[in-house]
Amino acid sequence: MKQLDFGEGNIVKNTLSSALPMLIAQLINLLYSLIDRVYIGRIPKIGTEALGGIGLTFPIIIIVTAFTNLYSGGGTPLFAISSGEGNNFRSKKILDTCLYLELITSIVLIVVGEVFAEPLLKLFGATDQALVYSMPYMRIYLLGTVFAMLSIGLNPFINAQGLPTLGMISVICGAGLNLVLDPLFIFIFNLGVSGAAIATVISQFVSAIVVLYTLTKRTPIKLFNFDKINNKEYEKTNEIIFRRHNHDEVKWKYNIHLIWQIVTLGTASFVMQLTNALVSIVCNAVLSRTGGHLYISVMTIISSLRQVFETPLLAICEGAAPMVSFNLGAKNYDRVRASVKVMSVISLLYTLVIWLLIMFFPYVFIAIFSSDKTILADANAATRIYFCGFLFMTLQYIGQTVYKALSKRGRSIFFSIFRKVILVVPLTYILPLIWNPPVHGVFAAEPISNVIGGSASFFTMLIYIKGLKDE
Repeated sequence: MKQLDFGEGNIVKNTLSSALPMLIAQLINLLYSLIDRVYIGRIPKIGTEALGGIGLTFPIIIIVTAFTNLYSGGGTPLFAISSGEGNNFRSKKILDTCLYLELITSIVLIVVGEVFAEPLLKLFGATDQALVYSMPYMRIYLLGTVFAMLSIGLNPFINAQGLPTLGMISVICGAGLNLVLDPLFIFIFNLGVSGAAIATVISQFVSAIVVLYTLTKRTPIKLFNFDKINNKEYEKTNEIIFRRHNHDEVKWKYNIHLIWQIVTLGTASFVMQLTNALVSIVCNAVLSRTGGHLYISVMTIISSLRQVFETPLLAICEGAAPMVSFNLGAKNYDRVRASVKVMSVISLLYTLVIWLLIMFFPYVFIAIFSSDKTILADANAATRIYFCGFLFMTLQYIGQTVYKALSKRGRSIFFSIFRKVILVVPLTYILPLIWNPPVHGVFAAEPISNVIGGSASFFTMLIYIKGLKDE
């Protein structure tokens, strides 16, 4: 299978060649949760209530994703930068280290989640009625955390080696299986929301197996394969002053420093996801007070739509990110800037098309998730409000992706916190006090934060990359 060369060739072609398989993989991966919601929303008599109950588990799912991105979001740029520098030893160490971090963290999350499942759901706003649906789904879903973190967390390392098609195939296997198993467990076996969770866990297991096989057998830089590494590459790494007479001490210091680099860079992705969970909790709490359980179901639909619409955007940005990191390592700054330009133009063109469709035809998308006429009118208005600043959200993603690809930890973390914590959370509490009806104030917090936070992230990023040659 042909490997992309991030250091040479047409940037637009390389970006699209990397982004297209990644887009397909991410869209199919998105099916894990979306298929659950589509089928659950159509369970006779209880669909709308069950959909709202499942929506209350989103913060838990987001937290799992946050820890996954903590390691993959930090490891992948470092992996690509080291590849650009020609330091294969360091690339292999980063890959193996991320595997161990994902594995250990997933086990901890399973234990904590299972023990505190009920109090956590109540903290997120679950009533006794909602717990009937959210509890069984969450307990079963958590059992698959190790498979989810390994498959999602390690897949970017396949793409970072210029093999996005292999990355796509590894995701298709699990998500395709979920598409088949969901209706089987939910309707044929009559397991309801529990069946949806069981189907997801089985599918994630299959996906994890395929990803691990790909990284041990099919990629140029493989898991655990250190037998042919030149020790001089190990000694060349100059982040730490080694005492070469004590190999164990050198190895220990190197590993600890590498973990620190991965975690600190990945903190930006972690904070972004964690703040998403915080916003979800706050929105559900305020919506429950101002609009009731019905509007939690509306927010569940809107959150699902956002995942669908932002997935191609993420694929475009992540498709260009390895080129940014690789060329940073190779000190080819003109190519770094060109990659950012291509990423920005393609992303904004895509977002413009989607924005127009949402503004004029929201009901078409809402109907995918629910046929309940009692929520369609409310969902139409709320969707238009929520997505009116979608173009500016794209600026946020571009800025965040570039900072992460350039290994700029502090800037990436700051803009994550700025938009979600400093802007969205206070606005979610304040706007319902002055908006009529109050529930629309909750949905308006997102676009306002997009305009302010997205613009700040994007334009400061442009200023930074313009001066790269001077560093």
